[in-house]
Amino acid sequence: MKPSPAMSSPMPPASPTDPVPTLLLTRPDGASRRFATGVADLGLAVVIAPVLRIVAVEHDAARLAAARGLVFTSVHAVPAAGAGRGRPAICVGPATAAAARAAGFDVTEGPGDAAGMMPLLAGLGAGWLHPHGTHLARVLPVPGMVVYDQAPQVLNNAARDLLAGTAPVLLPLFSPRSAALVAEQVRDAQAPLWLVPISPAADAAWDGAGGRASRRLVAPRPYAGGIVAAIETLLNAKQSI
Repeated sequence: MKPSPAMSSPMPPASPTDPVPTLLLTRPDGASRRFATGVADLGLAVVIAPVLRIVAVEHDAARLAAARGLVFTSVHAVPAAGAGRGRPAICVGPATAAAARAAGFDVTEGPGDAAGMMPLLAGLGAGWLHPHGTHLARVLPVPGMVVYDQAPQVLNNAARDLLAGTAPVLLPLFSPRSAALVAEQVRDAQAPLWLVPISPAADAAWDGAGGRASRRLVAPRPYAGGIVAAIETLLNAKQSI
């Protein structure tokens, strides 16, 4: 993959006296708490302020249960599919694959993004379905079904207080949609933003919504582990002076 400008541009020099950043997580509450637990060893203060709330929507559960195989591009779609019963499932990345395995599916794990999983979808034939949210980052060559909505939310008071301060804020962006929603809400932030988009698409969505950042590093891999690696790189750059 050709690096985006954000991946290749040098980061501003750090100072030993820089304040320690606070990690601001804007994923839905459960996903943010799981991510926070996974990075607890970094020793960062964490503020959770979801900009999206997952809401189940009415769908044809019988059609999902009868599907020969399922394509999952989000962990949020897995509960709607019911018991896996050993059926095949192609999953976008590690977290979604883990959820599908726990539900009883025979999982093929993709590389972390919809573009990268496209070769896995070639020649699937009839009987496959792609349960997904109302907002799609990419339409796949598999019949789709909306099973949940991603309702936008306003950042909470804790996040607004954090953004009004002077200490840096580490801000991971886990999807293009959340990147655009967050960018619209942090335009007046006084705090320096250290941005970690999960992919070039999320990075572009941030820019498209008028977002700004004092430091920025796109995750080297398009899933949570890649975001953790980018966060560690930013923290190590701060400490290396």
